[in-house]
Amino acid sequence: MNKVELAPDSGPSAKFGMFLRSLREERGWTQEDLALGIGYSPTHVSAVETGRRPPTSRLARELDKAFGLERVFVRKALDLKDSALLEGFPDYVAQESKAAEVRLFTLGIIPGLLQTTAYARAIAAAAVERDSITQQQADERVAYLARRQENLRREPSPVIHVVLDESSIRRPVGGSEVMAAQLDHLAEFAKLPHTMLQVTPYAVGEARPFDLPVNILTLANRSLMSYAESAQQGHLERDSDAVRPTLTAYYQLQALALSQSESVALISQLREELP
Repeated sequence: MNKVELAPDSGPSAKFGMFLRSLREERGWTQEDLALGIGYSPTHVSAVETGRRPPTSRLARELDKAFGLERVFVRKALDLKDSALLEGFPDYVAQESKAAEVRLFTLGIIPGLLQTTAYARAIAAAAVERDSITQQQADERVAYLARRQENLRREPSPVIHVVLDESSIRRPVGGSEVMAAQLDHLAEFAKLPHTMLQVTPYAVGEARPFDLPVNILTLANRSLMSYAESAQQGHLERDSDAVRPTLTAYYQLQALALSQSESVALISQLREELP
């Protein structure tokens, strides 16, 4: 059987899986041996070790029993649940930091790469108020976003295409002062030589090809990747053939959107209307 290489930086589940594999191999156990001892299938053990399946609390308890440990796996599973980032997102960011071209589409919110720190903090603070994340997680998210933005200031600069649904620039976040600075930042972003910023107006209606956020990467070798996420987990699609229809739809979206000059004019108009 070919041994799957692990990438612990791809997310918290991957780190858990690497820890599990290292302990299992130290004991000289196969995945089948461990599966038999904890009452799970070898396929399940393999999925956890490679980070494809997050560990449950029950699995963590069974692992502690099998290895004779005192809540070691239980604590690691709890830490995983408390992670500030969605499972799979660090894997996407690692590829984004190497991409030759980045294409984004968002609804209702400015994408992270274009957020000011104040805007990002306002989004994170709202999540803390809802008790969705802790204050520590909020701080981690804002700090992580700053590092992600810095990665895209590298040389040579990646080409960044951004299409915003009109809802993204009309939705007030953080109050007038924060929103004004954010709209100013968008206008400055559009001036950069390696960027393209467009707004899809409400008038496009049902012709808009996407109802969910879209992230598409073109790597230096021209291969394609895309990223999508649910409320609990993100997924990085690495198959170029699978991504190509999404890229085609993105081109169609750009054709429907306002031009960059028209988009900046709309952003400037909204900026002037703020109290």
